[in-house]
Amino acid sequence: MPPENLIGEEGRGFRYILDGMNAERILVAQECIGDGRWLLNKGIEYAKERIVFDRPIGQNQGVQFPLYAPMPSSKRPTRSADAPRPCSTPARRAVPTPIWRSILPSEAGWHAAEATMTTYGGFAFAREYDIERKWREIRLYQTAPISTNLILAYIGQHVLGMPRSY
Repeated sequence: MPPENLIGEEGRGFRYILDGMNAERILVAQECIGDGRWLLNKGIEYAKERIVFDRPIGQNQGVQFPLYAPMPSSKRPTRSADAPRPCSTPARRAVPTPIWRSILPSEAGWHAAEATMTTYGGFAFAREYDIERKWREIRLYQTAPISTNLILAYIGQHVLGMPRSY
C-alpha cells in the first residue's frame, strides 16, 4: 500500500478496528435491551386485554411468569464522534457484569421475545402486531456480530480457565 493511502499510524490498524467494534457492542446491547422491553410491554399489554373464558389470560400463572424477564440496565453509554477517548469503557458498561458483557443483552432480549411470542400464540404471526418481525430481528443477535457459542467458548477458556474448545 502506498504511504499516501495510510490512515492513522502504521501497525495500529487492528486497534482501530477494535475501537469500531466497541461502538458496535454499545449499539447492539442497547438495541437488544430496547427490543426486549418493547416486546415485554406488548406481551404484558396483550395478556391484560385478551379475554378467554370470561377472564384475561394474564390471570394465569403460565402466562404471567414468563413475562417477568428482567432486562439489563438501559443506561445509554455513548460517545460523541469527536470524543478524545475510545468507547471501550462505555461499551463495557453497557451491561452490568464483566463476564456477560457480550451475551446478557442478547439473551435477555431473546427470552423476552420468546415469552411474548408464547403469550400471543398464533396471533404473534399476524403482521399487524409486529411481534414476529421483532422476534426475527432479536434472534439475529444470538448469531451476529458474534455468535453466542463463540462468546461462551471465550468465557470457558479465558474466564473459567478451561482448555480452548475450538
